[in-house]
Amino acid sequence: MNSKSVKESFTLMTELVMPNDTNHFGNLMGGNLLKWMDVASGISAMKHANSMVVTASVDSVSFTESIKLGDVVSIEAQVTRAFNTSMEVYMEVYKRSYDQDERILCNKAFYTFVAMGVNGKPKKVSEANPETEKEHELFRGAKRRRDLRLILAGRMKPGDAIELKNLFLPDDATQA
Repeated sequence: MNSKSVKESFTLMTELVMPNDTNHFGNLMGGNLLKWMDVASGISAMKHANSMVVTASVDSVSFTESIKLGDVVSIEAQVTRAFNTSMEVYMEVYKRSYDQDERILCNKAFYTFVAMGVNGKPKKVSEANPETEKEHELFRGAKRRRDLRLILAGRMKPGDAIELKNLFLPDDATQA
């Protein structure tokens, strides 16, 4: 199967935080942000797969900066790596207040999607081809993150995650 540049999946989604998006403190509700992130990363995965996709997992999401009523939220999403039928998508979420020029990073996250064929079954996807140093770094880490997701979901035995073992155990400890 062909490979696609990861930059082809780049998606920028922008939202304005309106009163119905906020809690009683005037902050964006976390659930609304998670929904926006799911949409942005889903579009990114669809661009890579050239098909519909379904969300398979959401890695831990930490909210490092509150987002207020009237802020403009920008979500940047891009596929980091494709496996057989699944893709990992990395996102960065920024906010900008209407009265400031500064963009502030609010959180980062990884979502995983599975490409779906017209028959409703998972479909093979093209390999992801990283080009920049940041894309290569995210690509290299994607296998370890995938293995950890599979272990936590009970779909892989910890002993089968070779890259994770190599990360945590020195060479001589694995031979003992």
